[in-house]
Amino acid sequence: MDYLKNPPSTAEIKNLLQKLNMKAEELLRKNEDIYKKQFKGKNFNEEEWIQIMSENPKLIERPIVVKGNKAVLGRPPENVESLL
Repeated sequence: MDYLKNPPSTAEIKNLLQKLNMKAEELLRKNEDIYKKQFKGKNFNEEEWIQIMSENPKLIERPIVVKGNKAVLGRPPENVESLL
């Protein structure tokens, strides 16, 4: 799925966060220009971060590998081994 052309919905992000066992803010790409210019230093709650990621999919850390009810970030690649 091309997440930039078809951004995940807030429900999909919530589901993914549950599979990753992460908070929304932990899934942010904080080196992206859009983060630095618009969101850095601001406090948002979980729902707000999820909405922000849905509207700005570049902010979602990637790659994410999903298997069943579990998911891991693909960086470092060794993380994927835990799903095998």
